[in-house]
Amino acid sequence: MDARPTSTSDLNETEEAELQTIKKHKEELLADIQRLKDEIAEVFEEIDRFQQTQTSKLAQRDKEMCVGRKKFNMDPTKGIQYLIEHKILSSNVEEIAKFLYKGEGLNKTAIGDYLGERDPLNLQILQAFVECHQFANLNLVQALRQFLWSFRLPGEAQKIDRMMEAFANRYCQCNPGVFQSTDTCYILSFSVIMLNTSLHNPNVKDKPPFERFVSMNRGINDGGDLQEPLLWSLFDSIKNEPFSIPEDDGNDLTHTFFNPSQEGWLLKLGGRVKTWKRRWFILTDNCLYYFEYTTDKEPLGIIPLENLSVRKVEDQKKRNCFELFNTNSKGQKIKACKMDGDGKVVEGKHQSYKISAPSAEERDLWIDAIRTSITQDPFYDLVAARKKKIASKK
Repeated sequence: MDARPTSTSDLNETEEAELQTIKKHKEELLADIQRLKDEIAEVFEEIDRFQQTQTSKLAQRDKEMCVGRKKFNMDPTKGIQYLIEHKILSSNVEEIAKFLYKGEGLNKTAIGDYLGERDPLNLQILQAFVECHQFANLNLVQALRQFLWSFRLPGEAQKIDRMMEAFANRYCQCNPGVFQSTDTCYILSFSVIMLNTSLHNPNVKDKPPFERFVSMNRGINDGGDLQEPLLWSLFDSIKNEPFSIPEDDGNDLTHTFFNPSQEGWLLKLGGRVKTWKRRWFILTDNCLYYFEYTTDKEPLGIIPLENLSVRKVEDQKKRNCFELFNTNSKGQKIKACKMDGDGKVVEGKHQSYKISAPSAEERDLWIDAIRTSITQDPFYDLVAARKKKIASKK
């Protein structure tokens, strides 16, 4: 028998109708399949657009975060303001405090300066910052190690006082009953920090024995003495392991000049050759730096302010002068360094530095800023004031 395809002429009317119905369903099914394909393609396009948008938003957010961190390191207040304006941070005090506590990419010195400010908002952020720390069941040295690692303690006495006051309150809150008062914790904290310096600073030749540490803390526990086993555990801990000072992120020299105490053009009298030269001065970190141009990354000279004094002086050729000098070592060269003509760092030749400002007002501003920056250990004054407060309660 021949196998031949069935033609429509071989179908009766009922079969012909069924065939047409099948063809119609097939066309509808193919149309539905194509419609689903088109819809799936549209969904994938939307997903791609969404992913690209999200990637772009994340990239933009990362960029704004990076800019905000750099701004914070140069000027903490402006940096926080920038991050809030770009919705990287909210104005919520706890959120800002956690951002500083995590400290990713932030300069530790800038964090310390910001937390130490007396503005009401900064005080609230400082309080929230110390509450990020958990000091429960830690002895005082352990708590101080944790606290002092999260920022660099500023050099200004009032800032130090505010920050250590907040620390003492938090420690006593986490460890009730260890000390009679927060004043006790405050004073003992400073004693431990000073002990760390005395034991581990190579310039300190007279290392304090345990008995001296006990003596300097007599009567600080609301008029009573702390138990010697407690003092010995703190003394022994510091003796065996000094405090670790956090390194600043981006630790190059230009980072030092991001947030100066004072900067501007001044005239400096040469040491060996007595000529006046215009220099760009930056005062920061208890040092006075001077440059030939504002765009220079390396200073021509560095004048550490430790043990120096500053005063107004008169000069026949220049007005509005002030002088840096060493009151304890007259006739000796000031410990400073500068770049010679070959680009080598050499010791400075000055027994004093005479500098001229553009105006009397600017001269006075420089003198005040330098006096504030001159290295003095503020801890002793703060401890003495707090001990006096305790004594007055008796």
